[in-house]
Amino acid sequence: MAIDVDLLTRICEAPGAPGFEKEIRELVLKEVDGLADSVRVDNMGNVVALKKGKSSKKKSMAAAHMDEIGFIVTHIDDNGFVRFNPLGGFDPKTLTSQRVIIHGKKDVIGVMGCKPIHIMSPEERGKNLKLSDYFIDLGMSKKEVEKIVTIGDPITRRSELLELGDCVNVKSLDNRVSVFVLLEALRAIKKSRRKPCYDFYAVFTVQEEVGLRGANVSALEIQPDFGFGLDTTIAYDTPGSQPQERCTSLGKGAAIKIMDSSTICDYRMVAFMKETADAKKIKWQPEILAAGGTDTASLQRMNPGGSIAGAISIPTRHIHQSIEMSDKKDIEACIKLLAACACDLDKGDWKF
Repeated sequence: MAIDVDLLTRICEAPGAPGFEKEIRELVLKEVDGLADSVRVDNMGNVVALKKGKSSKKKSMAAAHMDEIGFIVTHIDDNGFVRFNPLGGFDPKTLTSQRVIIHGKKDVIGVMGCKPIHIMSPEERGKNLKLSDYFIDLGMSKKEVEKIVTIGDPITRRSELLELGDCVNVKSLDNRVSVFVLLEALRAIKKSRRKPCYDFYAVFTVQEEVGLRGANVSALEIQPDFGFGLDTTIAYDTPGSQPQERCTSLGKGAAIKIMDSSTICDYRMVAFMKETADAKKIKWQPEILAAGGTDTASLQRMNPGGSIAGAISIPTRHIHQSIEMSDKKDIEACIKLLAACACDLDKGDWKF
């Protein structure tokens, strides 16, 4: 099994800032057609695809968020420079030298600018830049900009997918790689002619980067008995890291989450995932993420009585930059593990 890099490219390069997921949602709707028994879009914009199981006595749900970190236009100054607020978490230093796309009446490309180092004072050079120090330069006058851009327009980063060695490199692998994994897991289940053991809800959620908002409403509606969060996780396997800091490493397989800052995964689900991976000869590694949360928290808790929840994470370097990197074999392992788990949940030991 080799991953479909062309599909992953289209998914990652499609725009979809939190609350503005229209284009990526349309792509997902096109790709999921024929892979599930029913597909619908809820009031918030989540795509809910149901693959009927051998039994409807229980429900399982996997969530992969469609939104990417981005910005929103807040001001156009007298010289046509655009100011913005973030949608999601940004490290300001990652904005230097970046190209962005403002999605106004039409898409227009701009560049992130700030005060040149040549005219900074020694004190300014020693300070870390803030988001408010940046502006977007469209190369146009205020009059020209206002023909295209209005306050409230979303902004996304511009970055093309490249294959580097065994890896893919592009913006928004967080979390478009999980959208890809969920689609391809549905495709793998269909190709295998197996059925999930229980009704399986594949949900492509919105607004995760600003507070798990789409997953909250989906979990409340579906009320799953079992939950699978799908997201990227830190691969700090780069120079300068210490073994205890690495969280995960590229090339060592699918990451089975044990905990992050918002979720302690159910130990029964963790054990089930490990046993399933071993039985299917799927390469895996454990994940404990000190900071950061995912839709897993919503699956676990936004449900009367809660669900038995865990997560499959894709190890990723350079997260929340426009050069995120994941190993193609790790992505493949995540697809295989999710498909196997959805079909074999009835084999787990769920007793306390």
